[in-house]
Amino acid sequence: MEVYLDNSATTRVFPEVAELMTKIMCVDYGNPSSLHMKGVWAEQYITYARQTFAKILKVEDKEIFFTSGGTESDNMAIMGCAMANNRRGKHLITTQIEHPAVLNTMRHMESIGYRVTYLPVNSYGQISLEELQHQLCQDTILVSIMHTNNEIGALQPVEEAGALIKRMNPNTLFHVDAVQGFGKAKIYPKRMNIDLLSASGHKIHGPKGIGILYIGDKVKIQPIVHGGGQQKNLRSGTDNVPGAAGMAKAAELLYAHYEDDLRRLYECKRYFMEQIRRMEGVQVNGLIPGKPDGEGTAPHIVSVSFRGVRSEVLLHALEEDKIYVSAGSACAARKPQPSQTLKAMGIDKTLLESTIRFSFSVYTTREEIDYTLKALYDKIPMLRKYTRGRV
Repeated sequence: MEVYLDNSATTRVFPEVAELMTKIMCVDYGNPSSLHMKGVWAEQYITYARQTFAKILKVEDKEIFFTSGGTESDNMAIMGCAMANNRRGKHLITTQIEHPAVLNTMRHMESIGYRVTYLPVNSYGQISLEELQHQLCQDTILVSIMHTNNEIGALQPVEEAGALIKRMNPNTLFHVDAVQGFGKAKIYPKRMNIDLLSASGHKIHGPKGIGILYIGDKVKIQPIVHGGGQQKNLRSGTDNVPGAAGMAKAAELLYAHYEDDLRRLYECKRYFMEQIRRMEGVQVNGLIPGKPDGEGTAPHIVSVSFRGVRSEVLLHALEEDKIYVSAGSACAARKPQPSQTLKAMGIDKTLLESTIRFSFSVYTTREEIDYTLKALYDKIPMLRKYTRGRV
């Protein structure tokens, strides 16, 4: 059996998505900027994709822009808004547990003269709205907060944060990195005071290399990619037609079965946590006090620390049984260093390098979870014994 439990890193593409993209690449392969019929047909796919995301987010078609993925969307939102609004101020706010696409962009903004505040989080990975209010000031031009943490599944109070930001200063822009949340939650930017929102195709059973950025119609933003002036001069470059249509088809399929999929994901998560906690020396990270079943966290992510076992060793031990998991964010997985998220949460130092992320999808089955649990029950005692023998 092969078990893929690294869906926060990337997901298996829906067959319908692959079929549509193949048709576009092999039959309807025109450039949407061309004036002939091949171009017109290609443009129709872009229109379909834009309308699909606008309908899901309950925004206008003209507010949807296509990018190369979540990283570019985050960069465009932060850098584009900072540059366009720097006469109003040079203060930016984010959190200590953002994805590297946000954190490293913020560090870049610091290097060119902007002031950045990194909000701390509590032991289950959530920010304090009181601290956010304390840090907001007249020269705060942008706040960027992720919807769902990619390592532990913590959900941020984005709706409450949006209301607070606009109450304190209506001119402060609010960006939400929804790369892990889109497809797993219903997010409505206008209702939630979100000015910019990022999402990525390969996290929702769509293709890699495509993302969207919702930009509210009244948001002042500068392009960070220059060229032929596509997408209202905000994001130049030939449109990725198969990518945009493929991501839209994936989103369409996910939200068509949203309630059933969400229920199944939470069932998988609760069952996995219930069984894994029977093991000795195991800690499930990010659970909200009083809610041991994972309520109030993402439905698809479980972060588990196995005391006395290095995560990299366990990862490869599971791989021998064709079980694929992650030691943390895939964007930093090849850089062996303690998780910034777990450190910010105050996790015991002895557990920082003993943590595995299990992330489920609509394809995950109870049989796969049982197979994984059995492997863990078999391997953990052996690995601990081996580790003690090495000390």
